[in-house]
Amino acid sequence: MYELNSTREENSAVVQSDSEYKERYGFRANTVYTDMKKGISADVVREISKIKNEPEWMLRKRLVGYGTFMDKPNPSWGPSLNEIDYDDIYYYVNPNAKKSVNWDELPPDIKETFDKLGIPEAERKFFAGAEAQYDSEVVYHHLKEELEKQGVVFTNMENAVSNYPDMVKKYFGTVIPATDNKFAALNTAVWSGGSFIYVPKGVKVAIPLQAYFRINAEKAGQFERTLIIADEGADVTYIEGCTAPIYSTASLHSAVVEIVVHKNAHVRYVTIQNWSKNVYNLVTQRAYVYENGYMEWIDANIGSKINMKYPSAFLKEDGAKADVLSIAVAGNGQIQDSGGKIYHLAPNTTSKIISKGVSKGSGISSYRGLIHIDKKAKNAKSVVKCDALLLDEQARTNTFPYNEIQTNDAMVSHEASVGKVGQEEVFYLMSRGMNEEDAIATIVMGFINPLVEVLPMEYSLELKRLIKLDTSNSVG
Repeated sequence: MYELNSTREENSAVVQSDSEYKERYGFRANTVYTDMKKGISADVVREISKIKNEPEWMLRKRLVGYGTFMDKPNPSWGPSLNEIDYDDIYYYVNPNAKKSVNWDELPPDIKETFDKLGIPEAERKFFAGAEAQYDSEVVYHHLKEELEKQGVVFTNMENAVSNYPDMVKKYFGTVIPATDNKFAALNTAVWSGGSFIYVPKGVKVAIPLQAYFRINAEKAGQFERTLIIADEGADVTYIEGCTAPIYSTASLHSAVVEIVVHKNAHVRYVTIQNWSKNVYNLVTQRAYVYENGYMEWIDANIGSKINMKYPSAFLKEDGAKADVLSIAVAGNGQIQDSGGKIYHLAPNTTSKIISKGVSKGSGISSYRGLIHIDKKAKNAKSVVKCDALLLDEQARTNTFPYNEIQTNDAMVSHEASVGKVGQEEVFYLMSRGMNEEDAIATIVMGFINPLVEVLPMEYSLELKRLIKLDTSNSVG
């Protein structure tokens, strides 16, 4: 392995990286909050529902979620979550900002936060619609007029409950029921914000829709709920980004994403997760895919203290297809536990999971995945490829693949590889004029290129910058 010249140089580089992160993402706005109560109880759940003026049927769903959450223990597999103090978390944090369709009407502290993160500029240049959530509430939303005329619905979940109750009732909690796992139950109980998208039959949204989620308050939880429905022949790309300030105490992010991909429809869901390293990121994401539908999960995980996220798809009808493209970068003190799950439940279904893990220092990256091929899934095909890159001697990586094959004519392949960034590679690039930091970043970029090349340009550049920041001066 390539040795750094001195510990002093390494420490200096780390300080610069932390400083750069804090300047761009780790700052905190001085927002004044109301309606803040620590801990979770049935009364807190009822109060959230009351604040949102919800119908009785949604309150009933919340209370079922609360009961399930209280009954289920933390997962017994994967990273330990025993340090989470559920009584020391704010489950609803109101930033006192009226939702706006005009960026300039936002309160100055919130507007400045998102301006620093580049959200307005990104919307103007690249996106057909944008939504911004600040702690527990969506504070900004906009959809281009031409999409509204085509019948596209892009709003927050609270508005959907009020304005599209029949559709929400039909789908909410059907892809991911409250009883699915402890954190899906928690989200069902205390969800706030998130996106609701409906794309009508045959409508193709050529430009991505975007949402950005920001935790600002200390010891705050964020529990957005997203529901996307692509009707027959529809096509849509949705991109979400996530950040939080740096605190010494932990925060909790536990989202639920439900997606329904109808016949011949296509949904691409992109996540650039850059939570600060005090955030537990415990997310459940799942899609139901029907005849000849196509679901793409593109999942980049750079931040968080512990990340547990496994985008999944149930291929329910003939010809359904799903791909999961995942990258996880685990720096010092981070555990990135990610991957994907595909359930082949019908004939002629196909899937692909490509997982890229990068580990540095005490960081641990793990692939955890499942391929299930039902006895009814004749002629199913699945490919899984897991690659890991270790940036120094202390870094660790794990692979936990599970294959459940119940038919004899399935075609399933799985391969895994682990490599190190060594002296020869770095020396070669430095001999071509690069400094050490750029040489390491170039090697990492080549390693994750399959994910970067499918992102819109703005997100591709930002992901490259984040990974360079997170892996700078890593070999040694």
